[in-house]
Amino acid sequence: MDEVWESYLDNEHRINKENFKHFSEWVARISQHNMKNIDEIRNSDNKYKNLDNTVLLAIYASRKAMKDANWKEGDDFGINIGSSRGATALFEKYHQEFLVKGISSTLSSPTTTLGNISSWIAHDLKSSGPEISHSITCSTALHSLLNGVAWIQSGMCDKFLVGGSESPLTDFTIAQMKALKVYSKETEGNPCKAFDLNKTKNTMVLGEGAAVVCLENEINEKTIAKIEGVGYATEVLKHNTSVTANAECFQKSMKMACKNIDLNEIDVIVMHAPGTIKGDSSEVSAIEKVFGNHRPFLTTNKWKIGHTFGASGLLNLELGLLMLQHQKAIEVPFAEKQRQPKQFNKILVNAVGFGGNAVSVLISK
Repeated sequence: MDEVWESYLDNEHRINKENFKHFSEWVARISQHNMKNIDEIRNSDNKYKNLDNTVLLAIYASRKAMKDANWKEGDDFGINIGSSRGATALFEKYHQEFLVKGISSTLSSPTTTLGNISSWIAHDLKSSGPEISHSITCSTALHSLLNGVAWIQSGMCDKFLVGGSESPLTDFTIAQMKALKVYSKETEGNPCKAFDLNKTKNTMVLGEGAAVVCLENEINEKTIAKIEGVGYATEVLKHNTSVTANAECFQKSMKMACKNIDLNEIDVIVMHAPGTIKGDSSEVSAIEKVFGNHRPFLTTNKWKIGHTFGASGLLNLELGLLMLQHQKAIEVPFAEKQRQPKQFNKILVNAVGFGGNAVSVLISK
């Protein structure tokens, strides 16, 4: 995680303009160094050559999480890695082949089912616990964490590997976001103005990535932080894509996650903040409704790494964990200046997806 922290310490985003078949758009890809590691995994086993990047990114992140937690291959642990879109590029490739040839490839079904993410990770890590894959739009990864917590609290598992993976940088997926009129059209400066409450245009940018954490029932020398509370809520749909002006789902999920503490104890909130006008402002409004005069330090990472759909919630959690470890706030360079906390003891992490399915997770030292 040292490399990730170093990247957060500069004010440079990781978003670039790329040419696609039908347009040129802003996207945030993983680094060339990490892509080289992904290719090495792909070429290490003949069975891996036909897997989508969503699966390979998840395998790579899972291996690193296992190593950091000192878990061993073959241990008895559960796996819940979700994705909003699943095998995006591979599905589009096989569908295009079908349109041209009228027949489907033999591997088109098994390699594009959503469940193949966790099952391939289980194969790679030789685990013997339960395997779960799911899609709950952009809050998928934090829902994975909720599942892991529930399994551990039930006594059915002592350890759970949870996270999300997304590789959605394709013509069709970007075209879908453009059709919603949320994609960034910025030509100067940072393309994604997440948490810029003065923006007059939507500035969402897609990114790719995977994030995985190891959950355990007991605290040990490898423990980074403790999960103190979890919250979740779903709004009654008023529109297919947006939450209410005051993000009622976030108000409920944040209150649930913080129900056992004084709200004044929250030092930082890592927001979902996708870079859209309504998305950013409604979340800030929800925070003001819940926290009143005590507004914690607010931040987000989408201005730097883009919106990674189903993986984004756990990448938010990663930023929260890093700030806890290093006792330093990561500011959004174009947002209004805020007073930084003197200490970082409790951080709240948010994620929400289409339909208003919000999750909030409270972590502490």
